[in-house]
Formats: sequence, C-alpha cells, structure tokens
Amino acid sequence: MPSQVVKRDNVGSILSQALEAGDGLLRLTPTWVPRSFLHPGKRIKLAPSDWYAYGANRGGIDERWFASTTEAANEGRVPDEGLSYITFGGQRFQLRDAVAEAGATLIGDALFGQYKKWPVYSKFFDNMGPIPHHMHQSHAFAKLTGQEGKPESYYFPPQLNNVDNNFCYTFMGLEPGTTRHQLRTCLENWDRGDNGILDLSKAYRLKRGTGWLIPPGVLHAPGSLCTYEPQWGSDVFGMFQNIVEGRYVPWSLLVKDVPREKHQDLDFIISQLDWEKNVDTHFKEHNYLEPLVDESRSGTGFTDRWVVYGRIDGQQLFSAKELTLEPSAKCTLKDPGASGWITVQGSGRMGKLDLQTPAMIHFGEETEDEVFITYSAARAGVEIENRGSEPLVGLRYFGPDQHANLPNVGDHRKQ
Repeated sequence: MPSQVVKRDNVGSILSQALEAGDGLLRLTPTWVPRSFLHPGKRIKLAPSDWYAYGANRGGIDERWFASTTEAANEGRVPDEGLSYITFGGQRFQLRDAVAEAGATLIGDALFGQYKKWPVYSKFFDNMGPIPHHMHQSHAFAKLTGQEGKPESYYFPPQLNNVDNNFCYTFMGLEPGTTRHQLRTCLENWDRGDNGILDLSKAYRLKRGTGWLIPPGVLHAPGSLCTYEPQWGSDVFGMFQNIVEGRYVPWSLLVKDVPREKHQDLDFIISQLDWEKNVDTHFKEHNYLEPLVDESRSGTGFTDRWVVYGRIDGQQLFSAKELTLEPSAKCTLKDPGASGWITVQGSGRMGKLDLQTPAMIHFGEETEDEVFITYSAARAGVEIENRGSEPLVGLRYFGPDQHANLPNVGDHRKQ
C-alpha cells in the first residue's frame, strides 16, 4: 500500500491531478471490514492468511465496502474503518475528503447540494452461515442517537457464489398474524436459551442473480450467499435474535442504536419496527427483484441490467446495475450520475484505467477492480473495453434520485 496518506486539508492538488489523469475516473483501494459476531464466508478474494488481519479479537473479515464515505460502527474499530481511499501517484486519500473538496465535480451539484456528502455505499457481505434476525432503524428512530436510518438492498452475484455455504435461505419479516405480544415474549426470553423469534418468521430460498429490497424497520436474517448490498450510508442496526448457530448475541447488539434510557424498554424497542411491512401478506411481491435489461444502454456485445431498483416509501434512494461486455466488445457508458464500480469478472479497461478481476487479495494490497465514476465522467461518457477471453462484468451503484427510467418492484413479471 502507498506509504503516504494525504490529509484532508491537502487533498485539493492531488485530487485535481488524479481527476485530470483519469479523465474523471478515480482508482479506489479495497476497504475491508470485520464483524466480531460473524464467521467469514471466504468468497470475497481476501487471502486466507489475512481473514483476521485486524486481530482475532475483532473477528474475521467478512465484508468489503465500495466507494464508502461511511464509517463502520464496530466496537474497537480503527479510525478509518469502512472508509474508501483513492490512490494516485504513490499516495492515497479518502474519498470522503475528496467529496468534501470537490463535491459538485464528483457527485453533482444536486446531490452535493442536498446531502453535502456521498450519502450511500455498497458492500460484499460474505458469511459462512446465517446472521441474527435484525432490523435497521428508520431515519426518525436513528435520529434519536444522532445517526441516519438504513434502508438497504440485496443482489446475489453468480461470480461470487460458487458455493452456497451453510444456510442459503434468509428469514424476512414476520408471519402474517404475528402479534406484538409474541415478539415481546421473545425479547423477555433473551437470557433463557433460544428466544424463538424465527418461529414467527418465514425463510426464503436465495437465488443467484436475483435480489431484494429491505426497507428500514423490517426484520431480516441474511443467509449464506455472498451478497452485493447497495444501501444508505449508515451502519445502524438492532439484533432481535439472541442465539444463532449456537453463538450468543449480547443484548448490547439489540440496543446498540437505541437511546440509553430506552435500553430496557421492550415496547419502545419493538416500536422501531415497521409492523405493517413485517407482517405483509405479499412480502415477496413487494420486495423481490429480478434483473431487467436496460435496452437504452445495451447494444451489440454489451448488456446493461438493472439489478437493484424500485422505491422505498415512494423514494428513489439507491439503485444498481450490472454491465456485461462480451470478449472484444467495447461501449461508451453514459449515466446520469456518479457511481461506485466493482469488477466481478474478466479484464479490460475503463477509460485510461485497467480493469482486472483478482483471484486473491492480501490485506493492504491495491487492486485494479474498483473505480469511482465521477458525475462529470458519467455524464460525458466512459469508454469500456473487454480485452480478455471471458465476459467482462462490473457492478455499479448510484445515489438517490439519479434515474428518470428506474423500474418499479415487480416490473420483471411484465417481461
């Protein structure tokens, strides 16, 4: 890794050089995040010797974050945990600082004017087994602890899922007819063995190449497919399940983002849930996604697909697409806004930057698979070329209100 880190007050000059050299494209370095309560799924290319690079006490690394200006909310975290770095000329500096320095160029006047930051991020989320049934607070509840809410989404890229691992199913929501009293009983039984919350829910089998929208306040227990997760730029959550695969989940992870005076208030804790969405009798119909070809940005030898789309409570908060170029194919990609790109298969180039999908990455190594496509580059158009013998495939995600032609959940049924 480059030895010199450029601090926020000095990023202007090197950022200008990087933007000029890359014609608006910025090379990002891998950002790794551990979780102390989870078991790595071992599919996100990190070298086996580095799964515990932060120390065994921090837990294994099971996430890689993309184009992130969001800090990971982990106990004992290092100061820059979760934050993406731009690398150029043997130096590196944080994407967060670059956006603060030149927000209009990087993410556009409208987005920067409203949020003053890049308000979203995405990640690979990779575990050996299921994680606890949990939810992410809405903006209203997260605000009580000085944070932002966290709607999120899933896409299961085939390239990262050569094996299912231990539990290829995700519990989502609660069975229709479930009562608040039943859920309260689960919380009351936190220290009496398995609290039985999964008896109140339903598991859906996960399918490669599909996805889901997960609104805030909706319970979910992600299964063991490696998941690409565009989401809002927050790391709030509350675990409602106390034992998973024999591992105990402490009460502190249920109330991590709850006001201190409410840590034992079961009715308040339950009130954070969007009850109607959890007991929705048509949950799959309202949240399940299948890829949709964007004909307006596809052509001979290349196909652009929507993989995350739809709105949450009427708002376009984030979206994602999957671009595939056949061998020797070339295209000019034009988007209405900035995006974070990760290459998941093949090799080639994007503008002046090489693209190469790594087979193995050591902790601290730089790669050629991740790029931030700035607003100015996206609007001008970026030439992408497949120079390999297999398809070149990249995922890219966008911030809020970027697409006039964003599909709605359920539109795949019209095909």
